[in-house]
Amino acid sequence: MKLGKVEFCHFLQMLALFLCLSGMNQAELSRSRSKPYFQSGRTRTKRSWVWNQFFVLEEYMGTDPLYVGKLHSDVDKGDGSIKYILSGEGASSIFIIDENTGDIHATKRLDREEQAYYTLRAQALDRLTNKPVEPESEFVIKIQDINDNEPKFLDGPYTAGVPEMSPVGTSVVQVTATDADDPTYGNSARVVYSILQGQPYFSVEPKTGVIKTALPNMDREAKDQYLLVIQAKDMVGQNGGLSGTTSVTVTLTDVNDNPPRFPRRSYQYNVPESLPVSSVVARIKAADADVGPNAEMEYKIVDGDGLGVFKISVDKDTQEGIITIQKELDFEAKTSYTLRIEAANMHVDPRFLSLGPFSDMTTVKIIVEDVDEPPVFTSRLYSMVVSEAAKVGTIIGTVAAHDPDASNSPVRYSIDRNTDLERYFNIDANSGVITTAKSLDRETNAVHNITVLAMESQNPAQIGRGYVAITILDINDNAPEFAMEYEATVCENAQPGQVIQKISAIDKDDPPNGHQFYFSLTAEAANNHNFTLQDNKDNTATVLTRRNGFRRQEQSVFYLPIFIVDSGSPSLSSTNTLTIRVCDCDADGIAQTCNAEAYILPAGLSTGALIAILACVLTLLVLVLLIVTMRRRKKEPLIFDEERDIRENIVRYDDEGGGEEDTEAFDMAALRNLNIIRDTKTRRDVTPEIQFLSRPTFKSIPDNVIFREFIWERLKEADVDPCAPPYDSLQTYAFEGNGSVAESLSSLDSISSNSDQNYDYLSDWGPRFKRLADMYGTGPECLYS
Repeated sequence: MKLGKVEFCHFLQMLALFLCLSGMNQAELSRSRSKPYFQSGRTRTKRSWVWNQFFVLEEYMGTDPLYVGKLHSDVDKGDGSIKYILSGEGASSIFIIDENTGDIHATKRLDREEQAYYTLRAQALDRLTNKPVEPESEFVIKIQDINDNEPKFLDGPYTAGVPEMSPVGTSVVQVTATDADDPTYGNSARVVYSILQGQPYFSVEPKTGVIKTALPNMDREAKDQYLLVIQAKDMVGQNGGLSGTTSVTVTLTDVNDNPPRFPRRSYQYNVPESLPVSSVVARIKAADADVGPNAEMEYKIVDGDGLGVFKISVDKDTQEGIITIQKELDFEAKTSYTLRIEAANMHVDPRFLSLGPFSDMTTVKIIVEDVDEPPVFTSRLYSMVVSEAAKVGTIIGTVAAHDPDASNSPVRYSIDRNTDLERYFNIDANSGVITTAKSLDRETNAVHNITVLAMESQNPAQIGRGYVAITILDINDNAPEFAMEYEATVCENAQPGQVIQKISAIDKDDPPNGHQFYFSLTAEAANNHNFTLQDNKDNTATVLTRRNGFRRQEQSVFYLPIFIVDSGSPSLSSTNTLTIRVCDCDADGIAQTCNAEAYILPAGLSTGALIAILACVLTLLVLVLLIVTMRRRKKEPLIFDEERDIRENIVRYDDEGGGEEDTEAFDMAALRNLNIIRDTKTRRDVTPEIQFLSRPTFKSIPDNVIFREFIWERLKEADVDPCAPPYDSLQTYAFEGNGSVAESLSSLDSISSNSDQNYDYLSDWGPRFKRLADMYGTGPECLYS
């Protein structure tokens, strides 16, 4: 009868349980039949129980506690006077003991992979005295393994590589699976390997897990990657064993097994003849199925008529052959070129030489196209010479250019005026003859570099350029002169024959044999009694004194004319004047003072001191003028000037009031009485806007109107008051209005009817008092007339 996987596991559990129960006699305590013996000085009792190991099966799935074994002492008579206790690993939590019978049970499911064995201690005690009747002993409970763990690939999934075209049996990678079951018990941890996916290309060693190639000539260009599934199964691969799988990705690495091949046997390209040197003509590429270094190629021109005209190089990124121009193309000289080009691998694998040569050949034909070219000069640079004495229109030289095209169009010449801004030269448009247009001066410009333009008559856009260097030949047209501005001095105590100055000359001309100058005094100065001149014959001359006793008071400056002649043909000469100052010198002959005015100055007072004194005097004069100007400005009255408006000027007042207690500065009564009459005064710093000739008469009106009128009146008075504070000042008025609680104290009463005064006599006073009589008359008809 064939058992299933579950039934087989249950069978193994029952078998293990049977083996444990059958070995109980070895595990139980056995009573020793030997009697106790005595020894002088001490007594020793033989142990009355012997231990063996207990075994218990892991992963027990039953509901009742699993019986492990039984402890029994021969002291136990079965009357319940002995009790058993258990201590150590897992005591009471995993393992329990019946204290009466000594039976040991496991209360939890055990896993050998978590803990393989437990060490415990057993003790037999007297139940009444709780004292041990046997010595404490230690024993071990081992957990018996079952196949409950499948193999696992701890390092998976795997990646590996193997060269393409490898022979059969080439090792790729080794995989390893581990099983947590007990390797010393049964076959639970014995693993075998097999391949589930990846055949027939690869195989695996069953015991070692080494993956190897199973087919020859695997080509990367056909398929470069394979996915393998490897299985590891315990129980030596038998039925009922547990298994685990992992994936292995195998990549075929490239080898140089493919030679380069040109897609075409021949190529043709058209290029214009005007293409510059080093320009790219074409790009060609030989196909190579390999990659990386195995696809690297080199190109070379092996044959053809364009070996010196073209060259080929390789583009390292694209592995293309780049054909470039080495020399200028000329359609009129050659219209086409043929090149034989070879492409070859740089890294050849000798194992694959049998596949054929790792190189290929192709033909490239290059057609040169005609281009309308500009005229070409017979020389790239023309060198010409002309004398600076040449007259206008003198012929200097000729340039020539021609059209290189087959049409051979006529050429016209001109000068690029950007190179001849002063227009010194002209050129004949047809013949190319260059002539002078202005007088030339070598000292201004010794060499003229001009550009000549040659244009086709039929196509003026085609312009050729030629370069001409015109050197100006020198003539003796510049007289010699002093090399510098000399400042010669002679001491008052100079002796006759004393050297006071050495002079030299320069000449702007450039004679072929160099300069030679001759020095002498002019005829007028030749017989002077003060100085003489000595020609040193080396283009220098020396000025010497003829006498002594020079005095600044008599003559402070001497002018000595010197005649200089050059050696040109014809020779030129010039007269140059040397200024010689008489100076007061120290004992070493060093000039101290050369001004004759120094004798006029007072003793002990130098020029610097006089300048300082003059500066102080000028400073004092400036201060006096400033003080006078400021005083005049302070005395100027602030009188209103109709011609200028000074309201925008800033006027500063430094007066400070006395506060509320200061009643003397201003008339306080004027602030409290509305009807007080004040003299109208004109402010000198403010332009009045309104002038009042008379005071207005106030009528009996409401108090708020009275206050407004009062403030307005005071404001207008302040505008014209020269003693008032400046603009934007705060003024306080203590005006109380016209009314009074004490009523009127005047003898004139109101117009009320109960007044006992009679004012009828006002009518007799004339027309001036008519209004008053109407107001205070007794008759009702007069009241509202």
